Amino acid sequence: MEAVPFIGIDRHRLGIDGVGVTTLAAFHGCPLRCKYCLNHRCLEPPEGLATYTPQQLYDRVGVDNLYFIATGGGVCFGGGEPLLRVDFIAGFKEICGKGWNLTAETSLQVEPEAVRQVALVVGDFIVDIKESNPDIYHAYTGGDAARAWDNLGLLLSLVGPEHVIVRVPQIAGYNTEADCARTAARLGEMGVGKIDRFVYRVPPSA
Repeated sequence: MEAVPFIGIDRHRLGIDGVGVTTLAAFHGCPLRCKYCLNHRCLEPPEGLATYTPQQLYDRVGVDNLYFIATGGGVCFGGGEPLLRVDFIAGFKEICGKGWNLTAETSLQVEPEAVRQVALVVGDFIVDIKESNPDIYHAYTGGDAARAWDNLGLLLSLVGPEHVIVRVPQIAGYNTEADCARTAARLGEMGVGKIDRFVYRVPPSA
């Protein structure tokens, strides 16, 4: 498998990206164009970025194997959108085996088949669902809310709600606390029990 670009690798993360000690491996590339994107580098040309094959990434992050084993942690794939690289993640899982837990931080803005494939190799998911109102969702992300929600339903059916955390941000200028409450209620009706509601801190330059 050929090497793919990453915008960064961040070690020793605890309580942020899944169970135990994790290393965040952030892919380049994203289908959305969120107004207050925190990772602009994932939208810029990939020139100059580090690239890895699954084996090379395993060799890079394997220095923390003992931490992963002792805490039940592993690697969280983020970005960007990691589900654009399902083949890479599957290849990585073949190498790391069952000893490491894999987490994916995703907007679910991908084809349903990518969700089906990744559910076979990733243990936990952090879903950035943003909004239930399609107009608000599109205004902020440029994407299609229906695709995210349909894929969320599919993901829940494949891995179970106990393996899914859904983030619901309140974003200044786009949605309100009442909007977030409505989104959380819809998630509850779908069986989602792990909902992370928070106020998004808009960058000062925005």
